[in-house]
Parts: sequence; structure tokens; C-alpha cells
Amino acid sequence: MTNQELQRLVERISLESFGKPFRHHAMFNARLRTTGGRYRLGDHNLEINPKMITEHDRAVLVGVIKHELCHYHLNLAGQSGQHRTAAFKQLLRQVGGLRFAPAPPNARPRPRQWQLYVCTRCQQKYYRARRIDVTKMVCGRCHGHLQWQKTVVAVTRPQA
Repeated sequence: MTNQELQRLVERISLESFGKPFRHHAMFNARLRTTGGRYRLGDHNLEINPKMITEHDRAVLVGVIKHELCHYHLNLAGQSGQHRTAAFKQLLRQVGGLRFAPAPPNARPRPRQWQLYVCTRCQQKYYRARRIDVTKMVCGRCHGHLQWQKTVVAVTRPQA
């Protein structure tokens, strides 16, 4: 699907579901990673994650477009288009848009690097996602000095 086809689809969905024209631009944005789409307040354009069409069916794409059009039409009407407002939730239910974009079918949690620190006095272990300055930080249990031990690769934080 090209950007022109997406533009026509968004214009058609806007007229059919909302009864109002879409007068701005809709385009695919491959840089979107954690979201299905984005409504840009500054220029009122819509950006759609191309994975919504490549990894999911057309119904998911239409649901994401309806979600973004809810932001669009509420904002142009002078209302808040934030997710938490009752007006947004009601309009989303009326048009049948998706509340959340589905996760990709092959989504696997990526392993992270955890830094292991050990107290030199009481041997308490601390796992941190980032390196810490051991000259400023002390043990929370006994106020002893911390010493970096090693980097541990795991999906979730290891148990201390």
C-alpha cells in the first residue's frame, strides 16, 4: 500500500465513520516502533506504522486509522483529544476504533544488560540497568561500600 492509497483510505473512513472530511495528509512512518499511529498536533497530519498492514490484517489498519481520526476530529472541534477524556472514549466506541495497537505476532522480549553490585560489608546484591557511581552510592541495608561485580544479560531483572 502506498501513501496515496493510505490517503484515500483515510479520507474515505473519515467521511463514512465521522461524517466529516479529512483535509490533511496521511502517510506511513517506518520510524514508529511502539505505536500503531500518531496524530501530529502541529500540522494535523496522521502517521501510520507500516507494520499495521504488513504484520496484521486490514481490519487492524482501519482500527488504528479510526483511533487517529478520533484525535484529529476532536482536536479540530476544539475539544481535548487525549486518551483519558470521556469524549475520546465515547467517539472511539461509536466508530469502532482500536484502543491499543496489537503487538506484533513475533514479539519477543529482548534481553537487557544488568549491572551487578555487591555490598562489601553485608554482601547484599543490587542489579541496576545503568552503571552507578560507587563513590556516591552506599548499601541501603548497612551503608557499606558497593563494588561492581559483573554484567548479567537477562530478559527481566535478576533476583537479588
